[in-house]
Amino acid sequence: MAHPRPNPWRKLVRSKIPAFSERALEWGWKPPEPSPAPSRPRQVPWGPLLRALGRLRLSIPEIQERERRLSGCDPVSLDKHPQLSPEQDRAEPQATWGDHQPLSKVPYKILIGHEHAVSSCHFCVNDTKVISGSFDCSIKLWDAFDGSVVRDFEQRPKAPVLECSITADSKRIVASSYDKSVRVWDTETGKLLWKVRHDTFVLSCKFSPDGKYVVSALDLDNGICIMDAKNISTVIQVKRHHRRSITACCFDPESLRIASVSMDRCIKIWDVSTQATLFTIKKAHFNAISDCCFTFSGHFLCTSSWDKNLKVWNVHTGDFRNQGACVTLMQGHEGCVSCCHFATDSSYLISGGLDNTVAIWDVEEGYRKLSLKGHNDWVMDVSVSNSNKWILSASKLYSSLIERTLT
Repeated sequence: MAHPRPNPWRKLVRSKIPAFSERALEWGWKPPEPSPAPSRPRQVPWGPLLRALGRLRLSIPEIQERERRLSGCDPVSLDKHPQLSPEQDRAEPQATWGDHQPLSKVPYKILIGHEHAVSSCHFCVNDTKVISGSFDCSIKLWDAFDGSVVRDFEQRPKAPVLECSITADSKRIVASSYDKSVRVWDTETGKLLWKVRHDTFVLSCKFSPDGKYVVSALDLDNGICIMDAKNISTVIQVKRHHRRSITACCFDPESLRIASVSMDRCIKIWDVSTQATLFTIKKAHFNAISDCCFTFSGHFLCTSSWDKNLKVWNVHTGDFRNQGACVTLMQGHEGCVSCCHFATDSSYLISGGLDNTVAIWDVEEGYRKLSLKGHNDWVMDVSVSNSNKWILSASKLYSSLIERTLT
C-alpha cells in the first residue's frame, strides 16, 4: 500500500510565527521600535516669561487665579459654569447690560414691551426710570437698569399716543393722543388725575418746567392751547398760530416763552405773560420742521427738519430778529431728522432721524461727533439723562433703546 506523500509545509505550519518572522526579516520587514520614555518638558527661562507677562499686563497671581477658575470648567458642557465668590458677583453690576455687540464701544440696553411704534420717551426719577408712549395706545414706566416694566398706566387713550411729557419733579405725566384727548397721571400711584378732550387731534404736549402749565399743539386749528395744570382750566387758546399743522412745541427753562414749529417751515416764539407772539422766523428750513428744543440756559433754540439738517438759533441776543443768527448742522443724517434734544449742560446735542441713526453733535464746533447705529427702523424720539451719561431713543420697531455716551 502506497503511503501519502509528506507535506513539505507541515513544519512551517507548526512553527508559523517564527517561520513568518524569519521570512519577513529576509524580505526586509523591520519590527517597530519601542516608543521612547516621556521626557520632562523644558522649562521656559524666567526672563522671556516675565517679558511676555508684562506685555499681557497681567500679574502672576492673576494668571494663577484665572487658571484655577478655568481648571474646574468642562469645555464640552454648556450648562456648567465656574462658581464665583460673592465678592466677585458684587464686582460686576453691569452684567444686565448684555444686549450690546461684543466689539461695541457704546454699551446699550434694549427695552422691549410695546406692540407698536414708540413715539415718545423720557428719563425720570433721577435717571432710574423711563417713560414711553406708543402707537399701541399705552404709556409705560420702565426700570432703566434691568429693563422691566414698572407700570402700565390704566385708563389709557383709545388711539395712538403721539407724545408724552413729565414734570421736572417726575410726579406727573401728560400724554396726547389721536383720540383728541390730553391726559395726566400720577407717576407714583398710576392714577389718572384728569382728562381734557379737544375738538381736533393733539399732536404735541409739554409740561412747563415749573409744572404749572401744559401746552398742546392742535392740528386743524393750527394753534396752541395753554392749560392750568392745577385748576384744569384753559388759560388761552391761540388759533391760526401757524398756517399749517404744528409739529412740536415746548417751554423755555423759565416757563415764560413757548416755541412752536410747523409744517409751514416757520418758527414762532410766544410770550406767556403778555399773551402775544414775540417774533416769527419765516422759511427757517427748506422743508417741514419736525421738532424743537431749548438749551437749559434758554439762550438757544434747536430745530430739526425734514431737509436733513438741524439749526441752532440764538433767541437771546437783541439783533436776532433782524439777522436771524444761527448755526446749521449738516451732513449728520442721510434722511429726515425727526427729533433733537440738548444735554443738560449744553455740552452736546443729540438728534434722531429716519435713517435709523442717533447723532451726537458738538454744537460749538458744528460737527457730528458720533453716529449710533442700533435701530432697525425710524428713530421717533430722543432724550438725555440729567447726568448726561445716557441717551434714550425711541424706535418705530416696537422698542425703546438706551445707549450710553462716550463722554
